Amino acid sequence: MADTDQRPEEIRLRGIGVSPGIATAVLQLTGEGFEEPETRPIPRATVAVEKERLLTALTRTREQITELRKAIDQTVGADHAGIFDAHLLVLDDASVIEEVVRTIDTQLINAESAYYRVIDRYLESLRRIADPYLRERAIDIEDVARRVLKNLRWPGGPQGLRGLDLSQPSILAAHDLVPSDTVVLDRERVLGFATEAGSPTSHTAIMARSLNIPAVVAIHDLLEQVHPGAPVLIDGYHGLLILYPTEATVEEYQTLKKRERQLLKKLNKLRDAETATSDGRRITLSANIEFVEELPVVKSQGAEGVGLYRTEFFYLNEQELRSEDKQAENYTLAATALAPHGVIIRTLDVGGDKLWPERYEEPEPNPFLGWRGIRVSLARPEIFKAQLRAILRASAHGEVGVMFPFLSCIEELRGAIRLLDECKVELDRAGIPFDPDLEVGAMIEIPSAALIADAFAAEVDFFSIGSNDLIQYTTAVDRVNERVANLYQPTHPAVVRLVRDIIDAAHRHQIWAGICGEIAGDILMTPLLVGAQVDELSVGAAQILRVRRAVSQLDGNLCRDFLDEALKLSDAASIHALCRGIAEEKYPELL
Repeated sequence: MADTDQRPEEIRLRGIGVSPGIATAVLQLTGEGFEEPETRPIPRATVAVEKERLLTALTRTREQITELRKAIDQTVGADHAGIFDAHLLVLDDASVIEEVVRTIDTQLINAESAYYRVIDRYLESLRRIADPYLRERAIDIEDVARRVLKNLRWPGGPQGLRGLDLSQPSILAAHDLVPSDTVVLDRERVLGFATEAGSPTSHTAIMARSLNIPAVVAIHDLLEQVHPGAPVLIDGYHGLLILYPTEATVEEYQTLKKRERQLLKKLNKLRDAETATSDGRRITLSANIEFVEELPVVKSQGAEGVGLYRTEFFYLNEQELRSEDKQAENYTLAATALAPHGVIIRTLDVGGDKLWPERYEEPEPNPFLGWRGIRVSLARPEIFKAQLRAILRASAHGEVGVMFPFLSCIEELRGAIRLLDECKVELDRAGIPFDPDLEVGAMIEIPSAALIADAFAAEVDFFSIGSNDLIQYTTAVDRVNERVANLYQPTHPAVVRLVRDIIDAAHRHQIWAGICGEIAGDILMTPLLVGAQVDELSVGAAQILRVRRAVSQLDGNLCRDFLDEALKLSDAASIHALCRGIAEEKYPELL
């Protein structure tokens, strides 16, 4: 055995834990990027050959994805196999295929290069989206594109991760992993993975959670700091990759694993419990989703419905998916599956320059302050009305609400409600059933809306506070910019005050107020939100039981006093420290 004096020092790399669990093994480097192929000029006489090569590669890719979907359906379940339906939609996007064919025809270049150029433009457009959730959809397109390029380069060749030595249990490190890489991992040998890219909302993260593989993403400069064969410990609970863990660290984590198992047993007992403070104040605890495939997990975790159904996916794919019928089908599925609870559907919330990249000529100079959210919908009334009619049609089959994003002034809200009323008249004339009294909500996520919350409250049935954007626009901080990320402060006194004031405005007008941003699932923020008398918290499915436990340990009256004390402080760090103190006192096991 090597001299312990020569053993490298323990190194802790911090990222974001996206799939819980702890594992120790040796490290392996893997992953393949979306690399530009060689551009090869072709004579006019071989254009037809290149087009045929493209169609053959697309057919082979379709077969592979279909086979993969079937395998996942049988091993993991249809709930997660459905993710690959989205991949098939990306693959079969007619506008993309037509553009690739046109590029081969006009530029006289090989199929690989033409396909790469078209897809790369789409990817760059998506990667510039301000919302990190939507930016993650680029990973799915890259997954499909990488497979197509492989089939063009090596027809019939191997797919998936290459060069892996799985003769012993391993933890993988990569710049990124795409969903089709994740689902084919040998779970007996691959005990976890860490990446430089990624987020909790990526499909790769969703798949890792479904496969019970510990995963940490967004580790800065990961590949520059690790070496193949190094012993590592991955902590998916706290977002850590520990290189050369000491014996003391390994022992500490063995204790932690035992404690986590005990905690999960305790939390599982809360699945069917109501969410209420220790003094009996009820809070609705619902879930955020993007796909109907997530509904079984949402229900199994004891969510009281869905407080945020994101609908951007319908508009970033094939035209058919944007149709009123397709949307109504999906919304109805959610409404019926969640009964007796309800679902709140957020209308399209994506920037105009990223809505349909193939139709956009010039990027916006400042998309953060540009054409996005309700602004896009009001500018495209026919498209907006198709979504509104789909939502109304679903409301005939269950409890459905609708909410409008990125409202900055009362005129926008009134314009949206006017179009909703037009849709009700159209459906009524056509004899199509709907709930005429479905709840209509305003998302309060821009300071201008927060400051006139009373005016908004007079015209809607509920508020949903989009805390991610509210923090971003209140503090003027891009939350995905590493240079200023430390200034993105959920406990900034201005943010805390605005959240309290928004909820107070809602209650003055006898409507309810919820929160659907990240702070809703942050148990350090829970005392502040309970103190502000929030009515609903909408969180990721994995956070539901932890939030329920935290709420149950808090007294509403004491939390109101705590909020008053917090608002006497002038800096985010002091408020954060106060929150941690309460959390450590009331529910230390969750920390």
